[in-house]
Amino acid sequence: MLMTMQSDRAQQPDAEAKPDQDDGLKSRIARRIGYDFADESLLKMALTHPSLAGGAHYQRLEFLGDRVLGLVISHWLYEKYPDEAEGQLNRRFTALVRRETLSDLAQKLDLGPMIRMEAGARSEGTAKASAVLADICEALIGAVYLDGGLDAARQMIHRFWADRVKAGPSAYRDAKTALQEWAQGRGLPLPVYQLLGRSGPDHSPVFQMRVEVRTAGKAEASGASKRSAEQLAATRLLDMLTGKDETP
Repeated sequence: MLMTMQSDRAQQPDAEAKPDQDDGLKSRIARRIGYDFADESLLKMALTHPSLAGGAHYQRLEFLGDRVLGLVISHWLYEKYPDEAEGQLNRRFTALVRRETLSDLAQKLDLGPMIRMEAGARSEGTAKASAVLADICEALIGAVYLDGGLDAARQMIHRFWADRVKAGPSAYRDAKTALQEWAQGRGLPLPVYQLLGRSGPDHSPVFQMRVEVRTAGKAEASGASKRSAEQLAATRLLDMLTGKDETP
Protein backbone atom coordinates (compact mmCIF):
# COMPACT_ATOMS: atom_id res chain seq x y z
CA MET A 1 0.00 0.00 0.00
CA LEU A 2 2.78 2.43 0.98
CA MET A 3 4.72 1.63 -2.18
CA THR A 4 1.64 2.37 -4.30
CA MET A 5 1.14 5.74 -2.62
CA GLN A 6 4.78 6.74 -3.08
CA SER A 7 4.82 5.65 -6.72
CA ASP A 8 1.64 7.54 -7.57
CA ARG A 9 2.71 10.71 -5.80
CA ALA A 10 6.00 10.74 -7.65
CA GLN A 11 4.08 11.08 -10.92
CA GLN A 12 2.26 14.29 -9.98
CA PRO A 13 2.20 17.06 -12.64
CA ASP A 14 4.61 19.95 -12.28
CA ALA A 15 3.18 23.02 -10.57
CA GLU A 16 3.28 24.95 -13.86
CA ALA A 17 0.86 22.45 -15.44
CA LYS A 18 -1.84 22.85 -12.80
CA PRO A 19 -4.99 24.54 -14.11
CA ASP A 20 -6.71 27.49 -12.49
CA GLN A 21 -9.37 25.32 -10.88
CA ASP A 22 -6.74 24.12 -8.35
CA ASP A 23 -7.22 27.38 -6.41
CA GLY A 24 -9.05 26.53 -3.17
CA LEU A 25 -9.63 22.96 -4.35
CA LYS A 26 -8.86 21.35 -1.00
CA SER A 27 -11.26 23.54 0.97
CA ARG A 28 -14.05 23.22 -1.60
CA ILE A 29 -13.83 19.43 -1.59
CA ALA A 30 -13.70 19.38 2.21
CA ARG A 31 -16.96 21.32 2.36
CA ARG A 32 -18.63 19.00 -0.13
CA ILE A 33 -17.57 15.58 1.12
CA GLY A 34 -16.90 16.32 4.78
CA TYR A 35 -13.28 15.19 4.66
CA ASP A 36 -10.13 17.33 4.76
CA PHE A 37 -7.17 15.75 2.94
CA ALA A 38 -3.81 15.69 4.70
CA ASP A 39 -2.08 14.81 1.42
CA GLU A 40 -3.46 17.16 -1.22
CA SER A 41 -1.59 15.34 -3.98
CA LEU A 42 -3.96 12.39 -3.59
CA LEU A 43 -6.95 14.70 -3.98
CA LYS A 44 -5.52 16.28 -7.13
CA MET A 45 -4.74 12.87 -8.57
CA ALA A 46 -8.33 11.74 -7.94
CA LEU A 47 -9.62 14.75 -9.88
CA THR A 48 -7.15 14.54 -12.79
CA HIS A 49 -8.48 13.21 -16.10
CA PRO A 50 -6.15 11.12 -18.33
CA SER A 51 -6.33 13.86 -20.99
CA LEU A 52 -4.10 16.08 -18.83
CA ALA A 53 -0.62 14.95 -19.88
CA GLY A 54 2.44 14.99 -17.66
CA GLY A 55 1.38 13.21 -14.50
CA ALA A 56 -0.73 10.66 -12.67
CA HIS A 57 -4.48 10.59 -13.19
CA TYR A 58 -7.51 9.11 -11.47
CA GLN A 59 -7.71 5.64 -13.02
CA ARG A 60 -5.62 3.79 -10.41
CA LEU A 61 -7.52 5.46 -7.59
CA GLU A 62 -10.79 4.60 -9.33
CA PHE A 63 -9.74 0.93 -9.32
CA LEU A 64 -9.02 1.11 -5.60
CA GLY A 65 -12.12 3.14 -4.74
CA ASP A 66 -14.37 0.65 -6.53
CA ARG A 67 -13.10 -2.13 -4.25
CA VAL A 68 -13.34 -0.01 -1.10
CA LEU A 69 -16.91 1.00 -1.94
CA GLY A 70 -17.83 -2.62 -2.62
CA LEU A 71 -16.39 -3.79 0.70
CA VAL A 72 -18.06 -1.06 2.76
CA ILE A 73 -21.46 -1.47 1.10
CA SER A 74 -21.32 -5.28 1.33
CA HIS A 75 -20.49 -5.19 5.04
CA TRP A 76 -23.14 -2.54 5.67
CA LEU A 77 -25.88 -4.55 3.95
CA TYR A 78 -24.80 -7.77 5.67
CA GLU A 79 -25.22 -6.17 9.09
CA LYS A 80 -28.30 -4.07 8.37
CA TYR A 81 -30.40 -6.83 6.77
CA PRO A 82 -29.58 -10.03 8.70
CA ASP A 83 -32.74 -11.81 7.53
CA GLU A 84 -32.32 -11.21 3.80
CA ALA A 85 -31.08 -13.93 1.47
CA GLU A 86 -28.01 -13.53 -0.71
CA GLY A 87 -30.11 -12.73 -3.77
CA GLN A 88 -31.89 -9.86 -2.04
CA LEU A 89 -28.63 -8.45 -0.73
CA ASN A 90 -27.09 -8.70 -4.18
CA ARG A 91 -29.94 -6.71 -5.75
CA ARG A 92 -29.46 -3.98 -3.18
CA PHE A 93 -25.70 -4.02 -3.68
CA THR A 94 -25.94 -3.77 -7.47
CA ALA A 95 -28.23 -0.74 -7.26
CA LEU A 96 -26.01 1.00 -4.71
CA VAL A 97 -22.74 0.72 -6.66
CA ARG A 98 -23.97 1.06 -10.24
CA ARG A 99 -22.68 3.83 -12.50
CA GLU A 100 -25.93 5.81 -12.36
CA THR A 101 -25.77 6.02 -8.56
CA LEU A 102 -22.16 7.21 -8.59
CA SER A 103 -22.70 9.69 -11.41
CA ASP A 104 -25.77 11.13 -9.73
CA LEU A 105 -23.84 11.68 -6.50
CA ALA A 106 -20.98 13.34 -8.40
CA GLN A 107 -23.47 15.70 -10.06
CA LYS A 108 -25.05 16.56 -6.72
CA LEU A 109 -21.61 17.36 -5.32
CA ASP A 110 -20.89 19.43 -8.45
CA LEU A 111 -17.57 17.67 -9.06
CA GLY A 112 -17.55 18.23 -12.82
CA PRO A 113 -16.10 21.77 -12.73
CA MET A 114 -13.33 20.57 -10.39
CA ILE A 115 -12.03 17.87 -12.72
CA ARG A 116 -8.55 18.74 -13.97
CA MET A 117 -8.47 18.03 -17.71
CA GLU A 118 -7.18 19.24 -21.04
CA ALA A 119 -9.13 22.22 -22.38
CA GLY A 120 -10.22 20.38 -25.51
CA ALA A 121 -11.71 17.53 -23.51
CA ARG A 122 -13.61 19.99 -21.32
CA SER A 123 -14.99 21.85 -24.33
CA GLU A 124 -16.27 18.53 -25.71
CA GLY A 125 -18.31 18.01 -22.53
CA THR A 126 -16.16 15.23 -21.07
CA ALA A 127 -16.52 16.65 -17.55
CA LYS A 128 -20.29 16.06 -17.78
CA ALA A 129 -20.10 12.47 -19.05
CA SER A 130 -21.75 10.05 -16.63
CA ALA A 131 -18.90 7.53 -16.97
CA VAL A 132 -16.29 10.15 -16.06
CA LEU A 133 -18.32 11.45 -13.11
CA ALA A 134 -18.80 7.91 -11.79
CA ASP A 135 -15.06 7.25 -12.13
CA ILE A 136 -14.23 10.48 -10.27
CA CYS A 137 -16.57 9.50 -7.44
CA GLU A 138 -14.80 6.16 -7.01
CA ALA A 139 -11.39 7.81 -7.31
CA LEU A 140 -12.26 10.17 -4.46
CA ILE A 141 -13.22 7.21 -2.30
CA GLY A 142 -9.89 5.59 -3.11
CA ALA A 143 -8.03 8.79 -2.28
CA VAL A 144 -9.83 9.16 1.06
CA TYR A 145 -8.96 5.54 1.86
CA LEU A 146 -5.24 6.09 1.18
CA ASP A 147 -5.20 9.41 3.03
CA GLY A 148 -7.26 8.55 6.09
CA GLY A 149 -7.73 4.80 6.15
CA LEU A 150 -10.78 2.57 5.97
CA ASP A 151 -12.64 4.36 8.76
CA ALA A 152 -12.45 7.69 6.91
CA ALA A 153 -13.65 6.08 3.68
CA ARG A 154 -16.45 4.30 5.52
CA GLN A 155 -17.65 7.55 7.11
CA MET A 156 -17.75 9.26 3.72
CA ILE A 157 -19.66 6.39 2.12
CA HIS A 158 -22.11 6.16 5.01
CA ARG A 159 -22.78 9.88 4.77
CA PHE A 160 -23.79 9.82 1.11
CA TRP A 161 -25.32 6.35 0.81
CA ALA A 162 -27.37 6.34 4.04
CA ASP A 163 -30.76 7.10 2.47
CA ARG A 164 -30.16 4.66 -0.35
CA VAL A 165 -29.20 1.83 2.01
CA LYS A 166 -32.30 2.46 4.14
CA ALA A 167 -34.60 2.51 1.13
CA GLY A 168 -37.17 -0.21 0.61
CA PRO A 169 -37.31 -2.60 -2.36
CA SER A 170 -39.21 -0.05 -4.48
CA ALA A 171 -36.11 2.13 -4.56
CA TYR A 172 -34.30 -0.49 -6.65
CA ARG A 173 -36.74 -0.37 -9.53
CA ASP A 174 -35.94 1.35 -12.80
CA ALA A 175 -35.91 5.08 -11.98
CA LYS A 176 -38.13 6.02 -14.92
CA THR A 177 -40.69 3.42 -13.89
CA ALA A 178 -40.57 4.52 -10.27
CA LEU A 179 -41.07 8.17 -11.25
CA GLN A 180 -44.02 7.28 -13.47
CA GLU A 181 -45.63 5.28 -10.67
CA TRP A 182 -45.01 8.14 -8.23
CA ALA A 183 -46.83 10.56 -10.55
CA GLN A 184 -49.70 8.17 -11.29
CA GLY A 185 -50.20 7.47 -7.60
CA ARG A 186 -50.82 11.18 -7.01
CA GLY A 187 -53.01 11.78 -10.02
CA LEU A 188 -50.35 13.88 -11.77
CA PRO A 189 -49.43 13.97 -15.47
CA LEU A 190 -46.89 11.42 -16.66
CA PRO A 191 -43.22 12.50 -16.74
CA VAL A 192 -42.12 14.24 -19.94
CA TYR A 193 -38.51 13.87 -21.14
CA GLN A 194 -36.81 16.47 -23.32
CA LEU A 195 -33.42 16.37 -25.03
CA LEU A 196 -31.70 19.68 -24.23
CA GLY A 197 -28.54 19.11 -26.20
CA ARG A 198 -25.76 16.84 -27.36
CA SER A 199 -22.06 17.59 -27.06
CA GLY A 200 -18.74 15.83 -27.33
CA PRO A 201 -17.18 13.82 -30.15
CA ASP A 202 -18.99 10.97 -31.90
CA HIS A 203 -17.00 8.35 -29.99
CA SER A 204 -17.85 9.90 -26.60
CA PRO A 205 -21.13 11.84 -26.79
CA VAL A 206 -22.80 13.57 -23.86
CA PHE A 207 -26.59 13.94 -23.85
CA GLN A 208 -28.32 16.52 -21.66
CA MET A 209 -31.88 15.56 -20.72
CA ARG A 210 -34.67 17.16 -18.72
CA VAL A 211 -37.59 15.40 -17.09
CA GLU A 212 -40.64 17.20 -15.78
CA VAL A 213 -43.75 16.18 -13.90
CA ARG A 214 -46.05 19.13 -14.39
CA THR A 215 -46.91 20.99 -11.15
CA ALA A 216 -44.48 18.78 -9.21
CA GLY A 217 -40.98 19.57 -10.42
CA LYS A 218 -38.24 19.01 -12.97
CA ALA A 219 -34.60 17.95 -13.06
CA GLU A 220 -31.75 17.72 -15.54
CA ALA A 221 -28.88 15.29 -15.99
CA SER A 222 -26.32 14.26 -18.56
CA GLY A 223 -25.13 10.86 -19.69
CA ALA A 224 -23.28 8.94 -22.37
CA SER A 225 -26.62 7.90 -23.90
CA LYS A 226 -30.15 9.29 -23.92
CA ARG A 227 -31.30 6.38 -21.79
CA SER A 228 -28.65 6.85 -19.11
CA ALA A 229 -29.31 10.61 -19.02
CA GLU A 230 -33.05 9.98 -18.67
CA GLN A 231 -32.44 7.52 -15.85
CA LEU A 232 -30.21 9.98 -14.03
CA ALA A 233 -32.69 12.81 -14.49
CA ALA A 234 -35.51 10.59 -13.21
CA THR A 235 -33.41 9.61 -10.20
CA ARG A 236 -32.65 13.23 -9.38
CA LEU A 237 -36.27 14.28 -9.67
CA LEU A 238 -37.38 11.37 -7.48
CA ASP A 239 -34.84 12.40 -4.86
CA MET A 240 -36.13 15.97 -4.96
CA LEU A 241 -39.77 14.93 -4.77
CA THR A 242 -39.24 12.49 -1.92
CA GLY A 243 -36.95 14.74 0.10
CA LYS A 244 -33.81 12.66 -0.37
CA ASP A 245 -31.51 15.29 -1.84
CA GLU A 246 -28.18 14.59 -0.11
CA THR A 247 -26.33 17.70 -1.23
CA PRO A 248 -24.45 19.10 1.79
